Amino acid sequence: MATRPTPTAIRTATTEAHQRYQGLTEGANASYIPVLARVPPERFGVVVMTADGQSAESGDTRSEFAIESISKVFTLARALDELGAQTVLEKIGDNPTGESFSSVHALVIHQGKPLNPFVNAGALATVSLVPASSADQRWEKILQTMCAFAGRKLEVMDEVYRSEAATNQHNRALAWLLDSSHTLYGDPMEVTDVYTRQCSVGLTAYDLAVMGATLAAGGINPITGRRAVEADHVPRILAEMTMNGLYDNTGTWQYQVGLPAKSGVGGGIVAVVPGRLAIAAFSPPLDDFGNSVRAQHAIRHITNALGLNLFDPPEARSASQGDGT
Repeated sequence: MATRPTPTAIRTATTEAHQRYQGLTEGANASYIPVLARVPPERFGVVVMTADGQSAESGDTRSEFAIESISKVFTLARALDELGAQTVLEKIGDNPTGESFSSVHALVIHQGKPLNPFVNAGALATVSLVPASSADQRWEKILQTMCAFAGRKLEVMDEVYRSEAATNQHNRALAWLLDSSHTLYGDPMEVTDVYTRQCSVGLTAYDLAVMGATLAAGGINPITGRRAVEADHVPRILAEMTMNGLYDNTGTWQYQVGLPAKSGVGGGIVAVVPGRLAIAAFSPPLDDFGNSVRAQHAIRHITNALGLNLFDPPEARSASQGDGT
């Protein structure tokens, strides 16, 4: 069995990852959401948090950024807790679409059913599945879940919300298309607004590491000691992160890194080593797939340095390796 990395090894790898990639200039901020285009591109923070709450940080780890698509993980957690895995599987599915995360074509060829909860159509359907008597109640449930994972009160970044609400016509169209196929379970405009709000929640790289470590710890927040999601649902969430977590580049990510992960166009990525730790990184410039360039490099470096790739044999995972990128 692979040895667990020591706190010293974790601190060293975290610092090395930040130092090695802070000067990287590849990628560009998301431009289709105007407020995200204005985030200083030099921001870069890396955090590792173990399942028992020990952490190592380097760089800009306490600056707030928009959670964006990473929020899909936690809305899925709420839907699983409220409805159970079988209902979510039947109504949304669990497979890659083979198309862009915002694809209309994927819905058309699959008779209006979203194939997983991490494409935008599937995320809208997941929001609509959360039982509620009003849009406000549905939003409060989703926000409560995100706060439970973070271990503190999170809030919507108003400027991000306003910017996204003014430019979310494509998601509105997806919601209406879902509704026409009877695969949306709420009012299309209300569901789209709740989804826009969840994507506009602000958090830090440290918060994101806590949220990932909560999954690593089987659903128990390592800082508060409180359960954020039922343990039975954690493997299903991690499976979705493994298959669909980095948009159209998820396969390459698994080939190179071998960890469940989820990214967002706000520049954050969180990766989870079940039972052990989470790695979170934030930097706004994105690659062509919408994934933070620096964050990918940093997480890959830490994974290799600490022997964390889940697909490596135990003897390989127990040996310290270079980045190899």
